Amino acid sequence: MALKELFEKAAADSKTLSEKPDNEMLLQLYSLYKQGTEGDVNTEPPSNPFDFVNKAKHEAWSNLKGKSKEAAMQEYVDLVTKLMG
Repeated sequence: MALKELFEKAAADSKTLSEKPDNEMLLQLYSLYKQGTEGDVNTEPPSNPFDFVNKAKHEAWSNLKGKSKEAAMQEYVDLVTKLMG
């Protein structure tokens, strides 16, 4: 199966995990997904200082700057596979 197909399957599988991952893991999944689908962060950080959730998401995605889409996809697949046990 090609990486893109594995990535799409992992994205679907991530919605059916038996246990909800902790916030740190959710941020990791989010940032790897965004990097894998869109590449480097392409939005401005939230301007509302109290928008902690979107600020954390933006920061997590920004931390992956320079990582190739393919590498992010593979890490996402590996992480979801690990979470599925």
